[in-house]
Amino acid sequence: MIKRLLKDESGQTMVEYGLLIALISIAVIAVLVVLGPRIAGFFQAVDTQLAASTPPPSTP
Repeated sequence: MIKRLLKDESGQTMVEYGLLIALISIAVIAVLVVLGPRIAGFFQAVDTQLAASTPPPSTP
């Protein structure tokens, strides 16, 4: 009976998938924390350029 329990690996795959998902999640969060301000600055620069190049609306 103990030998059969030691050979049973049915739950092992789910644990491995869970660990992989956790590691990938940590990596994504770390990248977003590091690159977040640079990405925000990029979009702010694009917004500023678009606002500067758009003429004001004309009133009828």
